[in-house]
Amino acid sequence: MNYQTPRGTYDILPEEINRWHDVEDLLRKKTELYRYKEIRTPYFEDTKVFKRENDSSDMVNKEMYTFAMGSESFTLRPEGTAGVIRSFDQHKMYGSMEMPAKFYYIGAMFRHERPQKGRQRQFTQFGIENIGVKSPEVDAEVIALGYDIVKSLGISSVKVCINTLGDDASREAYRNALKEYFAPYLDDLCGDCHRRYEQNPLRILDCKVDHDKECMKNAPKLFDYLNEESREYFQRVLSSLEALGIPYEIDERLVRGLDYYTHTVFEVVSTRPDSGAQATVFAGGRYDHFVSYYGGPDMSGIGFAIGMERLIALASEEGYQFTQDQGVDAYVIGLGNVSGNVLKTVQDLRKAGFVSEGNLVPRSLKAQFKSADRNNAKYIVIIGEDEIKNGTVNIKNVKEKTQETIDIQALVETISKWEGR
Repeated sequence: MNYQTPRGTYDILPEEINRWHDVEDLLRKKTELYRYKEIRTPYFEDTKVFKRENDSSDMVNKEMYTFAMGSESFTLRPEGTAGVIRSFDQHKMYGSMEMPAKFYYIGAMFRHERPQKGRQRQFTQFGIENIGVKSPEVDAEVIALGYDIVKSLGISSVKVCINTLGDDASREAYRNALKEYFAPYLDDLCGDCHRRYEQNPLRILDCKVDHDKECMKNAPKLFDYLNEESREYFQRVLSSLEALGIPYEIDERLVRGLDYYTHTVFEVVSTRPDSGAQATVFAGGRYDHFVSYYGGPDMSGIGFAIGMERLIALASEEGYQFTQDQGVDAYVIGLGNVSGNVLKTVQDLRKAGFVSEGNLVPRSLKAQFKSADRNNAKYIVIIGEDEIKNGTVNIKNVKEKTQETIDIQALVETISKWEGR
C-alpha cells in the first residue's frame, strides 16, 4: 500500500521547517511589541460556535468539516475568531482584563474546498483579535500591525484595500436597496446568489461566478447609504492610516467573506503578477455584535488573519533570507570499541549547550569523517582506545585546520574558549 497525505493536506519537511520557525518567531516578537497575548483554543468546537443563525458565508454553508458524536455535533475550526470570542465569553475575561483585550493565535484550520495554489483543506493561520474598544484609531493600529509583519518579511509588492460596511442602520438601508435592485436579475444569478439574496444581499457583491456581469457593475454603492456617523468613522480610519504612512486604496466592492463584520473591512493583497486568484496576504475587519452573540456583554472588536503558507511563500519569492541549518558545534568520532565513551562525551557537550552529534555504530574512520562533514561540524573530537587509557581526546578545529590533544576534562572549556563563551 502506497500511503499518501489526504487531498488538500501536506507535510512540512525538515528542510522546510526553518522557514516556519523564522516566521513564527517574527510573529511572536511583533505581537509582543503591540502587547498581544497568545491564546490556544480547541481544534474543534460545538458546531453552533461556527454555524450561526442565517449565516450566508460559503465557509459556513459549504466548507466546514462537521461530525456527530452521539447527539452532539462538532466542527473542525474553519477560522480562529469564533473560538477566541467563545473563550473570551466563557471565561468572562471581559471582567478581568484591561480593555482592549488583545489576543493572537497560530494554528491549523480546516475547510473543505477545492485545493489549489496557496489554498489547502488543512492550513495554518495566524490571527489577532482586539476586543473591547471601538475606535477608528484602533482599526488603523490593527492594520498597521499586519502591515508591519508583512514588511518585516521583505514583502514589498502589496497594497492595502479598505472599505466600510457602516453601522447597523447604514447596512440595513443598503441591504434593502440591494434586494430591490437585484430582484429583477435573480434568474441570471448563480444558486449561491439566490441564497445570499435572502440571507445577506451584500454577499452577492463578493460572488466569484457572476462578478463580471453588468448588473454587478451597476449595483448601488454602499457609500450612498452611509449615515453621517459611519462616514465620519471611516474618514478617521483613513486619516489615521495616512498619519502612519500606510498607503491604501478604497475598494467599494470589498465586503469580506464572513457575515459578522461591521464598519471597517480590509484586505492586504499581493501585487505580484503571478499571485493569481490567491492574492490576499491578510484580511479582517471590525465586528460589533460578536461578543454578545456568545453570551458576553455588548462589546466591539476587530481582528485579522494571515495564511502562514501564503506568507512564507511570498517572503521566499521576494528574497527574504531565512535561517539556514547551522550544523553542529562538535562531532565525536570513535575508533574501536568506544561507543559508550562517545555517547557520554556527546551528552557532556550537549549539557554545556553545544549542538553535538557522535558516531554510535561501528563504521570506518572515512565514513565518520564524511558524517562530520555532512553535519557541517565546527570541531571534530576523536576518541580511541588509547585516548581512553590516557584520559585525553584529539580535537580538530575545522575552520583553522588545526588539531591538538587535550585532557578530556578540558574539552568543554576548550570549545567554550574557541567559541568566545
